[in-house]
Amino acid sequence: AGLVFSAITMLVAVPSAVKVFNWTATLYGGSVSFETPMLYGLGFIGLFVIGGLTGVFCATMGLDVHVHDTYFVVAHFHYVMVGGTIMAYMGGLHFWWPKISGKLYPEFWGKISAALVFVGFNLTFFPQFLLGYLGMPRRYWSYPPEFQVLNVLSTAGATVLGLGYVLPLIYLTWSMRYGKDASENPYGATGLEWRTPSPPPTENFQVTPTVTWEAYDYTSAPEPEVS
Repeated sequence: AGLVFSAITMLVAVPSAVKVFNWTATLYGGSVSFETPMLYGLGFIGLFVIGGLTGVFCATMGLDVHVHDTYFVVAHFHYVMVGGTIMAYMGGLHFWWPKISGKLYPEFWGKISAALVFVGFNLTFFPQFLLGYLGMPRRYWSYPPEFQVLNVLSTAGATVLGLGYVLPLIYLTWSMRYGKDASENPYGATGLEWRTPSPPPTENFQVTPTVTWEAYDYTSAPEPEVS
């Protein structure tokens, strides 16, 4: 059973690694602008990589004997499922917000939020890797005095992380009433979703668009309307 578990867990790393190389190669060949959605996207890649690499630790049978059912597993799980998934969700939410709402959020606060979430998350869960390796089991509320510093760091990180999550709730709600009107294409993108008003009308397009350019051909695409 341990051998099967180990092999299957190792195999999960293969498509995950392929996607990471895919994302980084796309960034390498693209024109990167460090707006809020991109900052969340970069944070997602970083946290997802740490979560994936530590999953290989758990899949290694000899090492898993030591870290199984410790805070190492808690940290690994959260790096993948929270650090990865929620960071990607927040990036997508910020990217699509102008198209969804027709309003622009304050870019400055968006960048602050992305930074707080990234720093707060690492401060919350990276100490838990160390706690687990040192032997602190999961699902225990009490711990020996030698684990105090790392647990305090984790608690402080959770406070920063919580602030990073509350900020978007505030400024996105604020933007609905006071934000500037979003243009059709605030990012200068080539996709058809950015060739319709923000927010889109019921039928998406007033006139069916005719596409004469490739998906990433910025030279042949119509001049984007950038706010």
